[in-house]
Amino acid sequence: MRHGKILSMFSCLVFMAIAAAQPAPANAQGFELEESYRLGPGDLILIDVFGEDDLSMEVMLDDTGVISYPFLGELSVNGLTAAEFENVLLSGLKGPYLVDPDITVAIKQYRSVYLTGEVQEPGGFPYQPGLTVEKAIALAGGFTERASRSKIELKRGIDAEAMSMRVRLTDPVRPGDIISVPRSFF
Repeated sequence: MRHGKILSMFSCLVFMAIAAAQPAPANAQGFELEESYRLGPGDLILIDVFGEDDLSMEVMLDDTGVISYPFLGELSVNGLTAAEFENVLLSGLKGPYLVDPDITVAIKQYRSVYLTGEVQEPGGFPYQPGLTVEKAIALAGGFTERASRSKIELKRGIDAEAMSMRVRLTDPVRPGDIISVPRSFF
């Protein structure tokens, strides 16, 4: 009986070790999937209302996150997912304006990623899914001669209270992130 419990515990540990060795899904590694991505200033979104060209448009979100939309007026989009925004449009247009609207909201271009400090060309760069700190630095022309490769900081968040954290070159980058590469003292 005692050997059976030990064997059972051993089997459980082996199973957990195998499961832990499997690659994690992309979202668990920090890459945001479009379904969970929250819209914010600088995002270019495409609104397509099938069969209604006057209601289909491309719009870049400004700092307020508010857009003007035909029939519905001013709509706050900041912080919504594309699917949540689709539902806002659907509920506003269905009934009084359209019988059964077919609406799609897609992110055409994510907000930029910004690099400061000891990189060849500091500035803003278009976000691309799968972007890492190393790839973002490559977009900025690489490190300068005096760059610290081990003390890179990333500021995540769109509000003034966003906190900085130290990151590795392999860490994922999200739209709107600010990457700071300090000067090395050695």
